[in-house]
Amino acid sequence: MSSIDASAIVQRDVPVKGSRRFPTPTQIVLWTLVLALCVVPFVLVLVISFGEKIEGASWVFGFTGANYQRFFVGASWPETTTFLYLNRLYYSVFYAVIASVLAVMTAFPFTYFMTRMSRAAQSRWLVFLLATLSLSEVFIVMGWDILLSNRSGLPMVLRETGVTDWLKQTGWFDVLREWGMANPRNVKFKTSVFATVLTMSYLVWPYAVILLYPALSRLDQSTVEAARTMGAGPWTVVRTVVLPTVRLPLIGTLFLLFVFLLGIYVSVTVFAEPAKQTLAVSVYESVRGATLNAPFGAAQAVILLVTGGVCLWLGQVLVSRNRAKP
Repeated sequence: MSSIDASAIVQRDVPVKGSRRFPTPTQIVLWTLVLALCVVPFVLVLVISFGEKIEGASWVFGFTGANYQRFFVGASWPETTTFLYLNRLYYSVFYAVIASVLAVMTAFPFTYFMTRMSRAAQSRWLVFLLATLSLSEVFIVMGWDILLSNRSGLPMVLRETGVTDWLKQTGWFDVLREWGMANPRNVKFKTSVFATVLTMSYLVWPYAVILLYPALSRLDQSTVEAARTMGAGPWTVVRTVVLPTVRLPLIGTLFLLFVFLLGIYVSVTVFAEPAKQTLAVSVYESVRGATLNAPFGAAQAVILLVTGGVCLWLGQVLVSRNRAKP
């Protein structure tokens, strides 16, 4: 090859300064899908949240902050102030935090011991967990509704086996009544915070196992064996070796489940008390309920979305600080 040909190849490979690089058709399609499926719906909800409700009719587009004022301080402010919807936002965060923490706390030891099994056993467990994800929330909640039913579920079993009488004799029955988990005659789980959190944790438990499995399966067993050889107990090994190694996947799983649980609707509707409903239920009541107030429902949805975004940002800050640690 001559020197002229070589110089021509070099000039052709070096990009020219100031030249514009046009997006490929694949990139255009991907950006179009992102805009159509993510950005446009959010913008529509945000625009609708500033609309106005017409009494006795539908709603019209506008630019008013009355919907957000109603959410934070009530529609009659400053004459009267109510924090009804802030209370529902509180229960949305409360249920999501407790259920996600409970799911991760129970999924972590199960996943850790599952990764110590044979490859065949791990494959069977993963297939089973993936199969459970095909069940809808309605189907799962219906099963828990039957299991916790006062007439045919766990309370009936406790009554027939004499556990309820034993609880009354030992004084624990009064404690359960204070917690809202018993009526004057028997133990009850509907409606209660316990049943709501339990069902929500069960819904996301398979996700927690699947998200934690890659990190725990790649755990270096030589460090665990070295710690055991030096005399460390099982809990010390988990606390000083395993948890620091998988702390980032643990934090990521926790926040992912939390954001997912913020919008849970069916579980809260069935198991939560009316005074302890979440914002997702309130959004549905505003958009599809008797009021048909789409702007107010959109405002609540925006606030719920912002809450989830702030929590994800805090999670990102926490992950960044953990990565900076040696």
